[in-house]
Amino acid sequence: MHPMLNIAVRAARVAGTIIARGFENHSEQGTESKGSNDYVTKIDKDAEQAIIQKIQQSYPDHAFMGEESGEIEGSDKDFQWIIDPLDGTTNFIKGIPHFAVSIALLYKGRLDQAVVFDPIRGELFTASRGKGAQLNGYRIRASKSKDLNETVLATGLPFKDKSQFGEYALSLNKIFHECGDIRRAGSAALDMAYVAAGRHDGYWEKGIKPWDIAAGELLVRESGGLVTDFKGGNDPLFKGEIVAGAPRVVQALVKHLK
Repeated sequence: MHPMLNIAVRAARVAGTIIARGFENHSEQGTESKGSNDYVTKIDKDAEQAIIQKIQQSYPDHAFMGEESGEIEGSDKDFQWIIDPLDGTTNFIKGIPHFAVSIALLYKGRLDQAVVFDPIRGELFTASRGKGAQLNGYRIRASKSKDLNETVLATGLPFKDKSQFGEYALSLNKIFHECGDIRRAGSAALDMAYVAAGRHDGYWEKGIKPWDIAAGELLVRESGGLVTDFKGGNDPLFKGEIVAGAPRVVQALVKHLK
């Protein structure tokens, strides 16, 4: 395992312990509203700080971008960690056991290392650029589906800006009538990890943040999948929209999303 990936895994496990403990003790969650249908808990904040502290022990000069902490500058600008300490906060608050820790490393602007950790199921998804993707140490590969027929797809609803639902519903209607079924589970990080593992054949979402998808993007690419924006562009990380999956499935989805 790459040394930096090893540190990321350790950080994810530390955060996972905090999250699992908080999931069992709802009275300690300390939920606050960040905006319309957007929540943060004390656990989100504690987990993010634990991740940053763990990484800084080994790499004190690196920069960070965290969902809760924002951007933290580092003296070595070649390295930036992108962190979502608890992707699926609403699930966490409601007692739905489907959420994850997401940690990615950008090296000179390119995704280099990735970890998505599901602390409830104990599933650890990892990837290093050029080295493939793994689930609990075993190689995983994306689906090889060639069209939408009989595929199982994942998506997310624009719950933070419901004014976008009309446009979203048009594409959803077209895609739904061509595919096998669609899932909306509430964690972009796990949606993309499941694409990398071949559990989902494809995934698309709009109104997404870099920390939601950074680790997942590398997982999908390293598992043989394709990742684009809604126009088919190959660099979606900071564009707020993403399509991922088997190459032919992504092409079919983009056709409906352009």
